[in-house]
Amino acid sequence: MRRMRTVAALALGLVLTTGSAAWAADAVRVGSKIDAEGGLLGTMIVKVLEANGVPTENKLQLGPTKIVRGALLAGEIDLYPEYTGNGAFFFNIDSDPVWKNAGAGYEKVRQLDLEKNGIVWLKPAPANNTWAIAVRKDVATANKLATMEDFAKWVGGGGKAKIAASAEFVESPAALPSFQGVYGFAMKPDQILVLAGGDTAATIRAAAEGTSGVNTAMVYGTDGAIAALDLVVMRDTKGAQMVYEPAPAIRAAVLEKNPKIREALEPVFASLDAETLRGLNAKISVEGQDQAQVATAYLKAKGFLK
Repeated sequence: MRRMRTVAALALGLVLTTGSAAWAADAVRVGSKIDAEGGLLGTMIVKVLEANGVPTENKLQLGPTKIVRGALLAGEIDLYPEYTGNGAFFFNIDSDPVWKNAGAGYEKVRQLDLEKNGIVWLKPAPANNTWAIAVRKDVATANKLATMEDFAKWVGGGGKAKIAASAEFVESPAALPSFQGVYGFAMKPDQILVLAGGDTAATIRAAAEGTSGVNTAMVYGTDGAIAALDLVVMRDTKGAQMVYEPAPAIRAAVLEKNPKIREALEPVFASLDAETLRGLNAKISVEGQDQAQVATAYLKAKGFLK
């Protein structure tokens, strides 16, 4: 009798294990980068797919770009939010000016990744998470600063700008030197405060608090602390920086099996402009709210979740 029960239990276990394996095989494995914005976007993807009847396996905040991208190419995950500008480095063509145009950069990475790796890029969010320069709001208002052209004229005319930045931002040809070359201005050594680590939270805080006379900060375009600490991002009207718009990148075979993924996710990403992402990021990084709650509240408010 005990043996029959054991056999039955083993059989039941086999069925459950097989069923679980089948479910896992069908589930879309969603990854993301380890930062707050990556986690936010990845959480949105998981919640929207589940709401549309697509089972998921949560592999969010897996690691930095190299780890997550490697996992996608190796077939260890199926989908994650990536930035269009990173295509420049994935395919070793970072000198191509195409990356400084949002539409052209997206088309380039979409075409290359599909042809070479079988990866489909869905349409990106209209939010550029690239290097930018932001000025404290009271200073920007007083000097009528809204664009990098305004900023360049202000600095060139003797404006008392002092920027907090990382060594990389100051030294990399793609960062401050690019801004200076494109817009025709130069910041003197005493107008630059280099902070160790390259953390934009620290540069933004320095500008907000006026540390050592700082009123300007190196930022990323969708940093949550920008709006929270009353800074104004100078618009890069001449394209000094590459464009980094977030988009779902998915293995083509998985999208072919689940075509509703495109229909479900593209409207969500279309709704995420820079101001919206800054506000959502601020709730997480500044106010300390839970990213899952922030994602859910936004998706419900926009009608993507019931």
